[in-house]
Amino acid sequence: MQTTPQNKALAYLEQHNVLSLATTGPDGVWATAVFYVNKRFTLYFLSAPSSRHSQNIEHNSQVAGTIQEDYSDWPDIKGIQFEGQAQRIEGAEQLQAIGRYGTKFPVVGNLKQAPAHIVKAMSKVAWYKVHPTKLYFIDNSVGFGHRDQVL
Repeated sequence: MQTTPQNKALAYLEQHNVLSLATTGPDGVWATAVFYVNKRFTLYFLSAPSSRHSQNIEHNSQVAGTIQEDYSDWPDIKGIQFEGQAQRIEGAEQLQAIGRYGTKFPVVGNLKQAPAHIVKAMSKVAWYKVHPTKLYFIDNSVGFGHRDQVL
Protein backbone atom coordinates (compact mmCIF):
# COMPACT_ATOMS: atom_id res chain seq x y z
CA MET A 1 0.00 0.00 0.00
CA GLN A 2 1.29 3.45 -0.94
CA THR A 3 2.08 5.71 2.03
CA THR A 4 -0.22 8.68 1.42
CA PRO A 5 -1.58 11.10 4.01
CA GLN A 6 -4.96 9.35 3.61
CA ASN A 7 -3.46 5.92 4.32
CA LYS A 8 -1.49 7.27 7.30
CA ALA A 9 -4.66 8.84 8.71
CA LEU A 10 -6.70 5.65 8.20
CA ALA A 11 -4.00 3.54 9.89
CA TYR A 12 -3.93 6.00 12.79
CA LEU A 13 -7.72 5.83 13.17
CA GLU A 14 -7.60 2.02 13.24
CA GLN A 15 -4.87 1.98 15.91
CA HIS A 16 -6.56 4.32 18.37
CA ASN A 17 -9.70 4.18 20.47
CA VAL A 18 -10.63 7.53 22.00
CA LEU A 19 -12.02 10.57 20.26
CA SER A 20 -12.15 13.98 21.96
CA LEU A 21 -15.36 15.51 20.64
CA ALA A 22 -16.29 19.19 20.87
CA THR A 23 -19.94 20.21 20.60
CA THR A 24 -21.96 23.40 21.02
CA GLY A 25 -25.37 23.77 22.58
CA PRO A 26 -27.62 26.14 24.49
CA ASP A 27 -25.19 26.18 27.44
CA GLY A 28 -22.12 26.85 25.25
CA VAL A 29 -19.24 24.68 24.11
CA TRP A 30 -18.49 21.26 25.57
CA ALA A 31 -15.89 18.56 25.05
CA THR A 32 -15.99 14.89 25.91
CA ALA A 33 -14.02 11.72 25.26
CA VAL A 34 -15.78 8.77 23.62
CA PHE A 35 -14.65 5.39 22.33
CA TYR A 36 -15.08 5.20 18.55
CA VAL A 37 -14.90 2.92 15.57
CA ASN A 38 -14.46 4.04 12.00
CA LYS A 39 -15.50 3.07 8.51
CA ARG A 40 -12.89 4.89 6.49
CA PHE A 41 -13.20 8.45 7.80
CA THR A 42 -16.72 8.21 9.23
CA LEU A 43 -16.56 7.81 13.01
CA TYR A 44 -19.18 5.99 15.09
CA PHE A 45 -19.71 6.16 18.83
CA LEU A 46 -22.35 5.45 21.43
CA SER A 47 -23.57 7.66 24.20
CA ALA A 48 -26.49 8.30 26.49
CA PRO A 49 -29.02 10.50 24.68
CA SER A 50 -29.31 12.55 27.87
CA SER A 51 -25.58 13.43 27.96
CA ARG A 52 -24.65 17.03 27.32
CA HIS A 53 -22.77 16.26 24.09
CA SER A 54 -25.67 14.18 22.74
CA GLN A 55 -28.10 16.98 23.57
CA ASN A 56 -25.75 19.45 21.90
CA ILE A 57 -25.64 17.33 18.72
CA GLU A 58 -29.46 17.41 18.61
CA HIS A 59 -29.28 21.20 18.91
CA ASN A 60 -26.32 21.79 16.56
CA SER A 61 -24.83 19.02 14.44
CA GLN A 62 -21.55 20.93 13.81
CA VAL A 63 -18.72 19.27 15.76
CA ALA A 64 -14.93 19.20 15.89
CA GLY A 65 -12.52 16.75 17.40
CA THR A 66 -9.10 15.26 17.84
CA ILE A 67 -7.59 11.82 18.20
CA GLN A 68 -4.10 11.59 19.67
CA GLU A 69 -1.92 9.95 22.27
CA ASP A 70 -0.49 11.61 25.36
CA TYR A 71 2.94 12.35 23.86
CA SER A 72 5.82 13.62 25.99
CA ASP A 73 8.08 14.95 23.20
CA TRP A 74 6.97 17.41 20.52
CA PRO A 75 8.65 15.66 17.55
CA ASP A 76 6.66 12.49 18.36
CA ILE A 77 3.24 14.16 18.06
CA LYS A 78 0.89 12.59 15.54
CA GLY A 79 -2.86 12.76 15.40
CA ILE A 80 -6.11 13.65 13.73
CA GLN A 81 -7.95 16.98 13.75
CA PHE A 82 -11.36 17.30 12.13
CA GLU A 83 -14.57 19.23 11.81
CA GLY A 84 -17.84 17.88 10.51
CA GLN A 85 -21.43 16.93 11.14
CA ALA A 86 -22.69 14.53 13.80
CA GLN A 87 -26.05 12.82 13.95
CA ARG A 88 -27.86 10.03 15.70
CA ILE A 89 -28.21 6.86 13.62
CA GLU A 90 -30.66 3.95 13.62
CA GLY A 91 -31.63 0.95 11.52
CA ALA A 92 -29.14 -0.78 9.22
CA GLU A 93 -26.44 1.83 9.75
CA GLN A 94 -26.70 1.40 13.52
CA LEU A 95 -26.45 -2.39 13.17
CA GLN A 96 -23.30 -2.01 11.08
CA ALA A 97 -21.83 0.38 13.67
CA ILE A 98 -22.65 -2.07 16.47
CA GLY A 99 -20.92 -4.86 14.53
CA ARG A 100 -17.79 -2.78 14.02
CA TYR A 101 -17.84 -1.63 17.64
CA GLY A 102 -18.21 -5.21 18.87
CA THR A 103 -15.20 -6.29 16.82
CA LYS A 104 -13.02 -3.49 18.19
CA PHE A 105 -14.42 -3.67 21.74
CA PRO A 106 -15.36 -7.33 22.37
CA VAL A 107 -17.18 -6.67 25.65
CA VAL A 108 -19.83 -4.85 23.60
CA GLY A 109 -19.80 -7.46 20.86
CA ASN A 110 -20.65 -10.28 23.24
CA LEU A 111 -23.21 -8.88 25.66
CA LYS A 112 -24.26 -12.38 26.72
CA GLN A 113 -20.92 -12.66 28.54
CA ALA A 114 -20.56 -8.99 29.51
CA PRO A 115 -20.78 -7.82 33.12
CA ALA A 116 -24.27 -6.79 34.21
CA HIS A 117 -23.36 -3.10 34.47
CA ILE A 118 -22.21 -3.10 30.81
CA VAL A 119 -25.43 -4.79 29.67
CA LYS A 120 -27.49 -2.29 31.65
CA ALA A 121 -25.54 0.67 30.25
CA MET A 122 -25.82 -0.62 26.66
CA SER A 123 -29.61 -0.77 26.98
CA LYS A 124 -29.67 3.01 27.50
CA VAL A 125 -27.39 4.24 24.69
CA ALA A 126 -27.97 5.76 21.31
CA TRP A 127 -25.59 5.49 18.36
CA TYR A 128 -24.06 8.44 16.55
CA LYS A 129 -21.86 9.08 13.57
CA VAL A 130 -19.52 11.90 12.70
CA HIS A 131 -19.03 12.66 9.03
CA PRO A 132 -15.90 14.82 8.78
CA THR A 133 -16.01 17.62 6.22
CA LYS A 134 -12.37 18.56 6.90
CA LEU A 135 -9.78 16.20 8.34
CA TYR A 136 -6.07 16.71 8.92
CA PHE A 137 -3.31 14.27 9.83
CA ILE A 138 -0.68 15.87 12.07
CA ASP A 139 2.83 14.39 11.95
CA ASN A 140 5.56 16.31 13.73
CA SER A 141 8.11 13.64 12.72
CA VAL A 142 8.00 15.26 9.25
CA GLY A 143 8.49 18.74 10.72
CA PHE A 144 7.25 20.81 13.62
CA GLY A 145 3.57 21.62 13.09
CA HIS A 146 3.35 19.51 9.90
CA ARG A 147 -0.16 18.58 8.89
CA ASP A 148 -1.69 17.20 5.71
CA GLN A 149 -5.28 17.87 4.73
CA VAL A 150 -6.85 14.47 4.08
CA LEU A 151 -10.45 15.63 3.49
